[in-house]
Amino acid sequence: MKNSAEWKKMLTRMTGIADEADEKISMQIEVHKSLGWNMIELRTVEGISITKVDDATFDNIYAQMSEADIKCAGFASAIANWARPITHPFEEDIEDLKRCIPRMKKMGTRFIRIMSYPQGEADAVFWKKEVFRRIGELIKYAEDSDIVLLHENCDGWGAQSPKHLGELMGYFSSPAFRMVFDSGNPIQHGGTKENNRNFFLEALPYIEHFHIKDCLLNNGGFTMPGEGDCEVEELITELEKTDYKGNYSIEPHIAMVIHAGGTTSTSANQAEVYKEYGEKANNLVFSAMSKAESI
Repeated sequence: MKNSAEWKKMLTRMTGIADEADEKISMQIEVHKSLGWNMIELRTVEGISITKVDDATFDNIYAQMSEADIKCAGFASAIANWARPITHPFEEDIEDLKRCIPRMKKMGTRFIRIMSYPQGEADAVFWKKEVFRRIGELIKYAEDSDIVLLHENCDGWGAQSPKHLGELMGYFSSPAFRMVFDSGNPIQHGGTKENNRNFFLEALPYIEHFHIKDCLLNNGGFTMPGEGDCEVEELITELEKTDYKGNYSIEPHIAMVIHAGGTTSTSANQAEVYKEYGEKANNLVFSAMSKAESI
C-alpha cells in the first residue's frame, strides 16, 4: 500500500504546523520529510511568529525550505486570534498582514490563517460590529493582493456557534475569505459530537484547508487522530466526497500547545510524538480517501 500511486498521491496533500515538532526550521523540515510530506504550514520558528521574524531570519527559513524542496502550505498567523481580543489595537493585525503578503508571494502560498477576535471586555453589540468591520478591512487587503484569509473555527465571534459561523462567512461571501476547518476545536471548547458536526456542515461550502485535531468529550484531553470523539475520519470522508482538493494539516496539541505557553517535553520527545501523530494521520486520511473513492 505505502508504495502505491494512491498512497503517494495522498502524501502530496499532507502537512502540519511543524513548530509542534521542534522550534528549529531544520528539524521541522526533517520531521516532515521523514513522513513523506513536501509542505510545512508555518506558524513559529525559534518561538517567533512567521509574521514577526525579521527579514534575515525569514530569508534563512526560505533558503532552508527551498534547498530541501519543501513548500509552504500557508501561514498560521496570530491575526484576530485568541491573544488579540476585539479591544486589541487593530493596527497590529494590519501590520502583520502587510508584512506577510510579500513573504507569502515569495513562499508561493496564498493562504494565511486568521480567527475572528475573542470578545474580551467588550459588550456584545460592539463586538459584532467591530468584528465585521475589521474582517471586512482585512478582506480588502487580501482581495487586492490575491491572497486568501482562512478563518479558523477557534476563538472569536464566528466560533461561538455554527449559526455565528454561517452568518460571518455568508455575510462576506468573498473568494478571499474562506475556511480552515479544525476538527477538534468545537469539542475542545466544550461542545458535543452533534455540535462538532454542525460546525462542519456550516463550514463545508467554504473549506479550503483542514486541521486534523482530535480530543475527548468533557475536557478529556487531546488524543492521537482517530482515537478521540471528534469523528475525524468520518468528517474527512464526507469532505472528500465533495471533490475537495485542499490539504490536511496536523495540529496535535499533545507534546506542545503553543497558546498554553509551550511544554516541558524534550525536543526529542516532541518530534517523536509529532511523527507518530503524522503517521497515524497518514493512515486515517488514506482510509477516508479510500472510503470516499477520491484516490
